[in-house]
Amino acid sequence: MEKQKKHFQSVRFKLFLTMCVTITIIVLCLVIINSVVLGSFYMYSKTRTVRNVYNRINAFYNNNGNDNSIEDELRRIAFNNSFDIFIETQENVIVFSTDKDLYTTINMITNAKNSSNDVNVIFSDEKIEVSKINDKYNNINYILLSGRLDNGYHLYISMPAVPIEESVEISNQALIIIGLIILLISAIIASYISKKFSEPIVQLNAITNKMAKLDFSQKYTPVDTDDEINDLGKNINIMSDKLETTIKQLRANNSELEKDIEEKSKIDEMRKQFISDVSHELKTPIALIQGYAEGLIENVNTDDESRKFYAEVILDESNKMDTLVKQLLELMKLEYGKREFNNTNFDIVELIEEVIRKCNVMINEKKIDIEFKSRKPIIVNADDFYIEQVVTNYFTNAIKHTINVNGENKIKINIKENKKTDKIRISVFNTGKPIPEEHLNKIWGRFYKEDSSRNRSDGGTGIGLAFVKAIMTNYKNDFGVINKENGVEFYFELDKEYT
Repeated sequence: MEKQKKHFQSVRFKLFLTMCVTITIIVLCLVIINSVVLGSFYMYSKTRTVRNVYNRINAFYNNNGNDNSIEDELRRIAFNNSFDIFIETQENVIVFSTDKDLYTTINMITNAKNSSNDVNVIFSDEKIEVSKINDKYNNINYILLSGRLDNGYHLYISMPAVPIEESVEISNQALIIIGLIILLISAIIASYISKKFSEPIVQLNAITNKMAKLDFSQKYTPVDTDDEINDLGKNINIMSDKLETTIKQLRANNSELEKDIEEKSKIDEMRKQFISDVSHELKTPIALIQGYAEGLIENVNTDDESRKFYAEVILDESNKMDTLVKQLLELMKLEYGKREFNNTNFDIVELIEEVIRKCNVMINEKKIDIEFKSRKPIIVNADDFYIEQVVTNYFTNAIKHTINVNGENKIKINIKENKKTDKIRISVFNTGKPIPEEHLNKIWGRFYKEDSSRNRSDGGTGIGLAFVKAIMTNYKNDFGVINKENGVEFYFELDKEYT
């Protein structure tokens, strides 16, 4: 039902219906005009014809032609126009008659003047009179012209008049039949024309519907005809291309704007986090500095050694504060993607050996055995400065938490190559207590300390593992911690050498 309703409302159907209705109205108008005007036009035409014949006959006599030539001309006129022509002198002497029966002709004229007949004067002037006569006695109709020639002769022209009503009826019937045929032919032509005319409009409608949904994939196919619809289709194609380009640009701009807003949000979050961390972690060193500074001012200890100790404490705490602030700033940049890495190919074995060498004093103090079976060289691709920090954090944490377990007091560093993923895994194991399961995910946060052994006295800032997490997250490489039977293993992965 909805489909049929849509069909009746389509441009094609309306165009077809308009053409059919127009043709029907034209045929009806012709029938009406024929019925109203044909009778009058018929009488006007006949009157003009007999008047023209009168003028020709009058001209013949005025030109003094011989009798034989005039008679021949009169007979020709009478034959060509189906006239009866009668001419007599003023003395009622018959000059010419197309009717062989003279008395019949005279009788016709007499009957024409008989009042019992219907006589309707159509035209009259000083010389002629044209009348339509309905001879009821003989049941005939004719047009009679009676007039006087310039030479004084009386001229009578009789012409039969077919009943105009019958002619109109026949003419109307012919018009209706012709109109029906024309209507049928026109309907076929109108159907074809409306289809050809509406097809590009339907196509344009489909295109604009898709454009309304921001789908610019469909385009109008231009044709050879140079008309308004073809121009409209071309303009819609141009508009579609420009809208598509503009919307893509707007989306790109919007994406950039979203990135800018996100960037500003990150910066604001980083600022808040930095202030929060600094205010939290600097309370203790500031309090120590304040206390020892007040002691110096108030001369709590008068000897030089005590004052030197106070000054050393203040300097040490100031250095710790400086280190903490710098590390926090660096961590913020890493976490919020503000730090660019200078990736190069380097030997990870050499880097680990350098970290071990730097920590020799701590290793010897705790009498730790280092197990590192190196295979030189193992080339990786990353920023060696930040990877050194990762290795250093893992290694120093291992040293701090290494405990003798079952006669073992050691740190084991291992390197494995995964050929499927083209990754290198570096793991650092130390003998000691396992980390409680509920703390395994928390240890990667800032300033998190899972036991009392991780305090300010060990010299750490509490953000080492947070550094590791930030660096590995930027590289999108795996990292983590695993509790072993007799200790804890930390690991991270690096990309192999980039060629």
